[in-house]
Amino acid sequence: MSKAYWIVRVSVRDEARYPDYLAAAKPAFEKFGAKFIVRGGAFEAMEGNARDRNVVVEFADRATATACYRSPEYDAAKAIRQKYAEADFIIIDGA
Repeated sequence: MSKAYWIVRVSVRDEARYPDYLAAAKPAFEKFGAKFIVRGGAFEAMEGNARDRNVVVEFADRATATACYRSPEYDAAKAIRQKYAEADFIIIDGA
């Protein structure tokens, strides 16, 4: 099986509260072996529309990436994220 990735583009509405989401999501990331490939950082939008923040998270496979997203641990964190940010979020198989 190939690795799978979360690709998330985020526009943060409340920078002061966004760390609450990161702290709440940490147990899910640890439980499912999430590896951050990209976590914010400078970027240049070459085409289309960009958001403020880009994140790429690697998982062992799509089943694990999906299980993390659907887990009770991440569900609680997602509810916090949705209060303070808007996101485009996909799970995709690696090459």
